[in-house]
Amino acid sequence: MALIITDECINCDVCEPECPNEAIFQGAEIYEIDPSKCTECVGHYDTPQCVEVCPVDCIPKDPAHQESEDQLWVKYEKLTGNPGRG
Repeated sequence: MALIITDECINCDVCEPECPNEAIFQGAEIYEIDPSKCTECVGHYDTPQCVEVCPVDCIPKDPAHQESEDQLWVKYEKLTGNPGRG
């Protein structure tokens, strides 16, 4: 699954620089996540870095964008050009 930022977001600016895929951006009112770029940090880290730094716990999995770990690895490979688990 991709992640989503809920309306509890306080626009604290800590999540955006942590995203290795540059999936997080400032939306009209709160930060948003581009699901086509979000791999939940698969390929980069063991846990989603935005979730780790979020002070208000407003970044759950997005039920509208369900993906398996294998699908997240494929997305990681496409985004980075790096081979997956090898």
